[in-house]
Amino acid sequence: MNLEQRHLREITRRHFFANSGVGLGSVGLASLLAKDSLLAAPAASSSSDAARMTNPMAPREGHFPAKAKQVIHLFMAGGPSSLDLFDDKPKLREMDGQVIPESFVAGKRFAFIKKDAKLLGTRRTFHKWGESGAMISELLPHLGGIADDVAFIKSMKTDVFNHGPAKLYMNTGFERFSGRPAMGAWVTYGIGSEADSLPGFVVMHSGPRGPRGGTPLWASGFLPTTYQGVPLLNGAEPILNLSNPKDINDERQGDFVSAVKDLNAERLKLVGDPEISTRIAAYEMAYRMQTSAPDLINFRDETKETLEMYGLKDPSKPSFARNCLLARRLIERGVRFVQLFHTDWDHHGNPGTDLGKALDDRCAETDQPAAALVKDLKQRGLLNDTLVLWGGEFGRTPQGEPRDKLPGRDHHLEAFTMWMAGGGVKGGQSIGQTDEIGYYVTADQVHVHDLQATILHLLGLDHKRLTFRFQGRDYRLTDVGGNVVSKLLA
Repeated sequence: MNLEQRHLREITRRHFFANSGVGLGSVGLASLLAKDSLLAAPAASSSSDAARMTNPMAPREGHFPAKAKQVIHLFMAGGPSSLDLFDDKPKLREMDGQVIPESFVAGKRFAFIKKDAKLLGTRRTFHKWGESGAMISELLPHLGGIADDVAFIKSMKTDVFNHGPAKLYMNTGFERFSGRPAMGAWVTYGIGSEADSLPGFVVMHSGPRGPRGGTPLWASGFLPTTYQGVPLLNGAEPILNLSNPKDINDERQGDFVSAVKDLNAERLKLVGDPEISTRIAAYEMAYRMQTSAPDLINFRDETKETLEMYGLKDPSKPSFARNCLLARRLIERGVRFVQLFHTDWDHHGNPGTDLGKALDDRCAETDQPAAALVKDLKQRGLLNDTLVLWGGEFGRTPQGEPRDKLPGRDHHLEAFTMWMAGGGVKGGQSIGQTDEIGYYVTADQVHVHDLQATILHLLGLDHKRLTFRFQGRDYRLTDVGGNVVSKLLA
């Protein structure tokens, strides 16, 4: 064995790829850049690619002119009952207590109820609102007040009826916990963010617990981690570990961040790993957020009238109303995608999770703040550029699921309602229809992937071209489906 052979034998595979000048990170990056641009558009300029490497969240143009610049997603975790809120069915009330006809449930599976479950007509009264005449439950009077700004989608369809997978499906386009990016991550990957001192994708929670599914609902999956959602916590320190350590002043902290940036930049030049860009951006963002985050949650510049409009009696206490106001403040500061999760809409019929007082409480917690958010954005000239989306992961069955003699409904994937406002959406309309008992969609079905394709379209992104190559396949938010819902577009 000669010296050259001995030397090659002693070099490990990792050392070889790290030191050969074409490290695995460089090979992967070169493969991406040699193809179409990272937006899968025509070849991007080298300056554009360099900008993405130095600042992954820099704002970028989409595939075509956008109608919306930002998104606020009000996620009602648990599955609100459309039949008690949006989709009035006189025939269902007439058939209350009867066993559902076999033709509706043949071959169907349910989370809890049996096929011979009895139909449950709503106990709620519906009213017409606005010039559009939208039929809305008595539980949502504030939403009724903005009915002409809202597009109701009464024909939503999903493929999953269990909470965790269904939430994942609505957020990532895929029902299994396999590391797919959330919609907010796809959006910021595609067009970056206008915020230079706050994350591009922010998540907030309200209600008694976090949503089933947890962090994968706002994760970046196989995208660089800079695009993941950043939870904003309730309290004096909205983001953990943001404050300087004890005895470290701003000058010393700044010196530390600069030194780490220089070291990471040298490593980036050597290996070209996009995660190093993420690390650099994260350190710099955290440093800037030491000032911007406390300012964000300080409501001293909000008027008494604004606080009252949101129903916010004590801004220091956690609530959905507080999060809605924070969402508007985040939008004003250029954040691209804001997602609010409000839990406990899973109304099966147990004490505390029924269609009586529990539904009253959830609506009382969310109706006024959600409507105020739309009105506030409109008053400030922000609604035209901001898409507001309201809804859960699925609907509830026309059949009842009485537990402890309280009214409730099981999970329903065949038909449910969501609403959208602003951001290029044509308000004052209802899209889609369901049958006479609200079981199946009968016109203008909107699948979850159709909704996702439409949201991306409003942001100037083609859902078929917004892709990321991973493990030999080009992935996208809408998987292999999705069509833009043209009726929603203004």
